[in-house]
Amino acid sequence: MRTRFDEQLHTLGQELIRMGALCEEVISLAASALIQKDDGLAARIAPLDAEIDEKERQIESMCLRLLLQQQPVARDLRQISAALKMVTDMERIGDQAQDVAEILPFLNDRTLPEHIQIREMARATIKMVTDSVDAYVKQDVAIAEGVIASDDMVDDYFIEIKNSLISLIAQNPTEGEYALDLLMVAKYFERIGDHATNIAGWVLFSITGEKGVQPPA
Repeated sequence: MRTRFDEQLHTLGQELIRMGALCEEVISLAASALIQKDDGLAARIAPLDAEIDEKERQIESMCLRLLLQQQPVARDLRQISAALKMVTDMERIGDQAQDVAEILPFLNDRTLPEHIQIREMARATIKMVTDSVDAYVKQDVAIAEGVIASDDMVDDYFIEIKNSLISLIAQNPTEGEYALDLLMVAKYFERIGDHATNIAGWVLFSITGEKGVQPPA
């Protein structure tokens, strides 16, 4: 019985890895569409977001079956409960990548230094998402804590971009609408970082029984 249960837990981990990979892909597409001004890349995000939504439903069903059909001990119960929470944050990551895609047509054919900062911000959030899922699969406290620490860097990127755009508006008020659209893109990436941080917090809960981080507001 325990062997079968362990196999099912392993399958759950594999499905979380696949969902995490989809999240990485939509973030990468959103960043690339922004930098390359490529509507084709942006158009690929919505189908992937739908796939993420479906993956969330599948993993939730797996978790519920494990809870109902098996008798998990305390650590197993925490691991399954954490997976249920994690997929919610992953689903929101997909939604926010789609939100970025919806703003991109309004940015026109322009490139400003803030685009480059957002690209670096996006790279940091991709790594956070990858590492948060890796931490769950490996049950590794150090990786999870590293993700939580990385959130400060993403927040710093957001502050830099926000201040730069405020200066842009002050120098040229006609750029206000464009700057606000770009600020929203940066905010969505910042929120993705928050969700990755929250995933890492649930990993810590699955291992130690303590959350270690508050959910994003």
